[in-house]
Amino acid sequence: MNHPLAGTVADLAWLLVALPFLGFLLNGLIAFVKPAARGAVTGIGVGVIALAFGLTAAIFGAMLGAHSGEPYVVELWTWMTAGNLEINAALQVDQLSIAMALVITGVGLLIHIFSIGYMGGDPGYARYFAYLNLFVAFMLVLVLGASFPVVFVGWEGVGLCSYLLIGFWFTDAAKAAAGLKAFVVNRIGDAGFLLAMFLIWKTLGSLDFVAVNELAPRAMGVGDPRVTAIALLLFLACCGKSAQIPLFTWLPDAMAGPTPVSALIHAATMVTGGVFLVVRANIFFGMSPVAMAVVSGVGALTALFAATIGLKQWDIKKVLAYSTVSQLGYMFVGVGTAAYAAGLFHVITHAFFKALLFLGAGSVIHAMHHALHHTHSHADPQDMRNMGGLKQYLPWTWRTMLVATLAIAGIPPLSGFFSKDEILAAAFARGHDAPFYYVVWFFGVVAAFITAFYMTRMMIYTFHGPNRTGQHEREHLHEPKGVMTVPLVILAVLTAVGGVINLPHFLPGSGALHHWLEPVVRGGAAAAGAEQMHLALSTEFILIGLAVLVGAGGIWLAWTKLMPKTETMVPAGQAAPETGFGRILYEKYRVDEIYDAVIVRPIVWISRNVFWKVLDAGLVDGVLVNGSAFVARTTGWLTTRFQTGQLGTYAVIFVLGVVALLATMVK
Repeated sequence: MNHPLAGTVADLAWLLVALPFLGFLLNGLIAFVKPAARGAVTGIGVGVIALAFGLTAAIFGAMLGAHSGEPYVVELWTWMTAGNLEINAALQVDQLSIAMALVITGVGLLIHIFSIGYMGGDPGYARYFAYLNLFVAFMLVLVLGASFPVVFVGWEGVGLCSYLLIGFWFTDAAKAAAGLKAFVVNRIGDAGFLLAMFLIWKTLGSLDFVAVNELAPRAMGVGDPRVTAIALLLFLACCGKSAQIPLFTWLPDAMAGPTPVSALIHAATMVTGGVFLVVRANIFFGMSPVAMAVVSGVGALTALFAATIGLKQWDIKKVLAYSTVSQLGYMFVGVGTAAYAAGLFHVITHAFFKALLFLGAGSVIHAMHHALHHTHSHADPQDMRNMGGLKQYLPWTWRTMLVATLAIAGIPPLSGFFSKDEILAAAFARGHDAPFYYVVWFFGVVAAFITAFYMTRMMIYTFHGPNRTGQHEREHLHEPKGVMTVPLVILAVLTAVGGVINLPHFLPGSGALHHWLEPVVRGGAAAAGAEQMHLALSTEFILIGLAVLVGAGGIWLAWTKLMPKTETMVPAGQAAPETGFGRILYEKYRVDEIYDAVIVRPIVWISRNVFWKVLDAGLVDGVLVNGSAFVARTTGWLTTRFQTGQLGTYAVIFVLGVVALLATMVK
């Protein structure tokens, strides 16, 4: 029986990947041949993403008209065969993949447009757009892949692109090191992905998602050690890609790249890949209570841990980076409580308000850099202590970032309120059967309060109080071009109204995203018993009221405690160093230093003193290479002793040899 999507625009799903990949090839060629052709670069770089977004919307419309919950697999070619293993290069069009593709291409398009103004004066403009297009192409492979190996290609591809874009300004050693750090840390998680695939193949004999979802419940029961191992190995991969404890340290350093890159990584690509993988592989996680507890527990701990670090960061991008780590923790709390729709809902709303926050920060940094450049100042354009009072110079940036700040703080009726509240409610509901989840819920509530506080702190020190840029610098402060402002306004609108895609059940038009995703997640939700997790309406209203009070309380406390301090605050160069626990937070609990002391330096020492000096230089070079050369040289020298040139000597030796041989034979 033909699938309802067969013969429709869904057959062109391969173009979703091909279009941005074509943009990468063309702009990559321009970067080598004629890098100054900015008009062509812009048209290609933005145009291919716009076409991909239009095609995604068309496929979404076709799916609405088809009324089918079954996935539609578009097979392109046979990729590899080995014995019983056959892997096809195939794309899967279903509710999850298209929802993610809409976010990737839609938000990605706005980031591309913003980049026109932000990167306009950079000599690597063509190379930048080539990398950006490639990033989107690989992310679409990740979410559209019909099997674990195809997803893994996209998984590795976005890792490569993150390395290229984080270290985009590679002549700066610190920026190049940040790109390398992201690449190396993610390889740790990727080992988990590979091991999980090996175990899935050994257990089920297939790596295709359709087959896996059918075979897993038959081959394994709930709580089977094999399903737990698979889920935990996949989650290790997620910890790397989505920056969860203990593999979160690369993401704050990823701020070394251009700010639109930060927006793309944090909002529309890469870091959401881990959450997507849990939802895609929900059958394994739903069948393993241990894995679910680990996912939600790590998510809650990461949300709280990263939020506390955000309290004392002064770099505006670092504040937002730790905010992303924290919000990703919420998403894992959602999917870890089998509230898969709630987790993906927060992925989508977070894409709106986090892209807006990063692009807004880019607008601020762009204005600060312009002002400081004109006066030859060496002040840090990203340090909030050098800002202040920017509200009057960048009014549109302030308004739009205010919307995003209220959304991430959980203030209704903005989108962040609905998605975060649904996650916390799911954790509380699961606590009825497993009290551990009450701790998860509590961590989430405390993290929400801290989030509201430090995000308000960011707004106060950036936009309010007296201006600290300097008298001559402030004369050059102004709102950026329309090409940078319009994406901010569009994202602000999406942030404001995005909650309608999954309203609570007691409101009209409720649960649209939940019903949309139900065909994809029904297996994992049923195995986890998610249908039985319900709250009384009165309890829901109490939790909603508490969530609003927590968000509003964090904003109020920051405003009353910090706003007066802006009157006496001085620029970063004159500021006193942090002390006490504030210094610990500012230094990010010195996690990087601990990793360096416990892991990096011991590995370097062993590599240098054991593997190099003992094994390589001593054994391989000294014994095997130099030793064999010594034996060959000595043997050659000894042989030359018999070459005297005297025939009599040769005859004597010959006779002695014959005698010795005969003596041996006689015995």
